[in-house]
Amino acid sequence: MAELVSDYILKRLREWGVDHVFSYAGDGINGLLAAWDRAENKPRFIQSRHEELAAFEATGYAKFSGRVGVCAATSGPGAIHLLNGLYDAKLDHVPVVAIIGQTARSAMGGSYQQEVDLMSLYKDVASDYLQMVTVPEQLPNVLDRAMRTAASRRTVTAIIVPADVQELEYSPPEHEFKMVPSSLGMPAPQSTPSAEGLAEAAEVLNSGERVAMLIGQGARGAADEVVEMADKLGAGVAKALLGKDALPDDLPFVTGAIGLLGTRPSYELMQDCDTLLVVGSSFPYTQFMPEFGQARAVQIDIDPTMIGMRYPFECNLVGDSAETLRMLLPLVERKTDRSWREKVEDNVERWQEVMERRAHVDADPVNPERVFHELSPMLPDDVIVTADSGSVANWYARHLKFRKGMRGSLSGTLATMCPGAPYATGAKFAHPDRPVIAFVGDGAMQMSGLNELITIGHYAKEWDNPQVIVAVLNNGDLNQVTWELRAMGDAPQFIPSQRIPDFPYAGFAESIGMLGIKVDDPKDIKGAWERALAADRPCVIEFVTDPTIPPIPPHATLEQMESVAKALAKGDPEAWDVVKQGVKSKAQDFLPGGR
Repeated sequence: MAELVSDYILKRLREWGVDHVFSYAGDGINGLLAAWDRAENKPRFIQSRHEELAAFEATGYAKFSGRVGVCAATSGPGAIHLLNGLYDAKLDHVPVVAIIGQTARSAMGGSYQQEVDLMSLYKDVASDYLQMVTVPEQLPNVLDRAMRTAASRRTVTAIIVPADVQELEYSPPEHEFKMVPSSLGMPAPQSTPSAEGLAEAAEVLNSGERVAMLIGQGARGAADEVVEMADKLGAGVAKALLGKDALPDDLPFVTGAIGLLGTRPSYELMQDCDTLLVVGSSFPYTQFMPEFGQARAVQIDIDPTMIGMRYPFECNLVGDSAETLRMLLPLVERKTDRSWREKVEDNVERWQEVMERRAHVDADPVNPERVFHELSPMLPDDVIVTADSGSVANWYARHLKFRKGMRGSLSGTLATMCPGAPYATGAKFAHPDRPVIAFVGDGAMQMSGLNELITIGHYAKEWDNPQVIVAVLNNGDLNQVTWELRAMGDAPQFIPSQRIPDFPYAGFAESIGMLGIKVDDPKDIKGAWERALAADRPCVIEFVTDPTIPPIPPHATLEQMESVAKALAKGDPEAWDVVKQGVKSKAQDFLPGGR
């Protein structure tokens, strides 16, 4: 049988080293599906429950493997469904390639069934590279450029292949006018700053007395250099949320997350520093950084389009984080006065005591902070942790102390609901031997997480280590938005929009062959984690948590406190419980010990 375009696409993906394609079937990709059968399912077709979940799975795979994630969808509705997951990848700078079907060329422009203008629809999410294949000779160039662009620019690219083109006989580009041949491979680019730029950065850092460092996911491969630089500068190190796993939390000078979901020591670090070094981060919330004019600042980033943003930096260095720090270190003088570092470490130690006390504040029935706090020392050394958006992200950011070698991520920029569980699926295909824990709110579980459990259960038997633990915070409330209504909208909880139906999450897990555990007594938290971590199959732990435990920001402004007070005064149905839990939680900041 002659090689068809669809056969060639799968062959080229294999030549690029693609092992998995996350997808859902549809007649707009029937040609590809038939080719998959002829190719004996290589690369592996991973069947999701929905195209959005397929895109999230590809994103999670790319985040935790360091490789390009690939997803595929049919024309029209399938392509539309992919979009949210692809935007999550684009905004978090994750390489993902989408292969999309389209109606046959002869029907285009005829208002045909499932005909959507995909070139217009995808021109933003795949703005770096988007092409439609209309003749076989466009391959392999179009696919090669999509892979190369996604990897080099850490972004989303897309290829649209009409249904009839998929079934054409493949013919390669020839040595002729208006033919574009192509080749495999992409050597890693080398980008290093100039000697003048390094000297300027060193002058800024050497002049400072109270240096703060802020690192993001771009510093993930530079942990040793960050530690050495922080030691020389006597600096504390705060982490943007996507950089949570870039540096271990058990280092005494690591202040943890920064921002609304951040820690008090990170807030104090930025408030009191006179010099700032940002490495591999585009943390957007300027209000959590030093006041303008307070600190001289240096930025290191590999992406020249993201340099000089977020703060008035005095010096910007474009280059790989690890290599740039190695070049900068010999020019930086060791601070002999260690009083600033000692203050930072004291603040971190005090904060850890506060978090211990907050986790043990009585709640009705379970304090969500305690769920995370008790797990933290039990985390396996090689664990991968995912978290959904919502209140779970607060506790993920503050209570889980990652050690060296642990990985974790969430939707850091789009902050979309529902990636927690499909990220876990992608992580397991990237590392089938590693345990994975996903934290998901009940809202995200009802939106699509329950469907993702079906996918996890379906593939678990194939993974070397079937451990996937999905921890569900069941508080019956879209909790993060409820708190945002109170703190930023002067509005009480709006029951019709915020309360969600009860559902037996642990019972559902049992019904599809998983281990299901329900916890509604705080004394059972530790035992539940121990059972789940020892299980030989995927597990869902349903924690029935108190929705009135406040996600207190590191620095609550007067405006925020006034907004909450106004919201409660307007008849919030949980007003008394909110006041009670808020007072108890905030009081832990000031107690010398105990609970």
